[in-house]
Amino acid sequence: MERYEFVLENEHGLHARPAGLMVETCSGYNSAVNISKGEVKVNGKSMLGVLMLAASKGDSLMIEVEGEDEAEALVAIKQLIDSQFDE
Repeated sequence: MERYEFVLENEHGLHARPAGLMVETCSGYNSAVNISKGEVKVNGKSMLGVLMLAASKGDSLMIEVEGEDEAEALVAIKQLIDSQFDE
């Protein structure tokens, strides 16, 4: 299992557009992807789940990726996060 913890830096948080990009990125891999904020853990391939996090700028999130292509998936997810979801 690969893990990555980060602080959300984009100005408007994980609203619909960046959440959609996250789901699209996660869905491109066979590995299971979970995103956690505090005690809430959701499926990273579920738009409703990602939106349910209601993640705002400054929130700490944890990404957990497990499966055959977990390393590649985590690299792609990190690139998306580092780009601040192209905002």
